[in-house]
Amino acid sequence: MGDLPAESLSTSATAGGDDDASLVTEIVDTFYKIYGAHPGYRVNHAKGVVVKGSFVATPAAAALSRAPLFDGSRIPITVRFSNDGGIPTIPDGAPANPKGMAIKFHLPDGSEAVMVILAVKFFPVSTPESFRDLLVAISESPEDAPKPNKLDQFAASHPTVPAAFASAGTPDSFAHEVYRGLNAFIFVDKAGNRQAVRYVMTPEEVVYLTGDEAAGKHPDYLIDDLPQRVAKTPVEFHLKAQLAAPGDQTNDPSQPWPDDRPLVDLGVLTLDTPVPDTLQVQKNLLFLPINLPDGIELSDDRFPVVRSKVYGEAFARRTG
Repeated sequence: MGDLPAESLSTSATAGGDDDASLVTEIVDTFYKIYGAHPGYRVNHAKGVVVKGSFVATPAAAALSRAPLFDGSRIPITVRFSNDGGIPTIPDGAPANPKGMAIKFHLPDGSEAVMVILAVKFFPVSTPESFRDLLVAISESPEDAPKPNKLDQFAASHPTVPAAFASAGTPDSFAHEVYRGLNAFIFVDKAGNRQAVRYVMTPEEVVYLTGDEAAGKHPDYLIDDLPQRVAKTPVEFHLKAQLAAPGDQTNDPSQPWPDDRPLVDLGVLTLDTPVPDTLQVQKNLLFLPINLPDGIELSDDRFPVVRSKVYGEAFARRTG
C-alpha cells in the first residue's frame, strides 16, 4: 500500500471496535454506486488541492484546552481543500456543492492532530445510519427516475437535507469561504475542566459568486487559484471555537447551536506553501477526525468515529 500516513488504518479500527463494520461497508459501497470507480481518488471529495503552512494559537486557546497545538508555538500544517462528491472532474462552480477543508497539525512529538470541516451551516442528517440512507436514496434516484424519486421522498421526510445544501455558497476562492466543524468535540484544560465546542474557520474575507458567475468560470478555477494565491501572498484563516452552553446537545450535527453562543478565537492558520504534484500527494493523505491530541476528546457524536472508519476503508480500497 505504499507509505502510510502517521495515523494508520489501525487507528480507525480502535474507535468503537467492529460494531459499525457493516454500516461502513454499506456507505463506501454506495458511494461507488453513485459515482462509479475512479482509481486512486477518494470516494467523496475526490477533487482537491493541497497546500502547507503553519498555525499559531492564542492565549485564549491555551486557556480552553491543554492540547499541544494550542501552546502558542508555530505548528506546521498540511491542508487539503476539496469539492463535494466522488467525481474528480466536477466543475468547481457546480451549484449546491459544499467545499471541504481537512487539516493535519504536525505536532512537535511527531504525532498529528486532524480537523475535518465543511462549508455548510449544519450537516444534512443526524446519524450515520441516516447518512447511509441518504446515500442509498441518491443512488436509487437517477436523472430519468419518475418524480418524486427516492431522494425527493427522503428529503421530504428529512428537511435538514435540502436546507443544509442550500446553506452552501460558491466561493471565488477556497481562501474566501467559511468552513465549519459540524461535530462537537470536548476541550479539556490543564485543571481538567471540560467544554464542548464546535469549530468555525473564518477567512480574511468571504466572497461568493452568483450562479451565472460560477457557471462562467473555468472548471478548475478553485484548484488553479489556491497554489498561485499562496505563492504570491500568504492566506490567513482564523480558527474559532463556538462554546456550548449547559444543556446544548452535542450528538446531532444537523442541529446547530444558537447564534448567540460565544466564539473564541483559537489562532491563525497561515497558508504560504504550494505543494508540487498535489494530485499524487493527496492520494496518499488520510485525514482521520478521531486523531486527537490530549486536551481534545470525542463527544457523544458518533460521526467522527464512523467517518474515520469510512475514510480508512476507502483509503485501503483506493491504495490497495
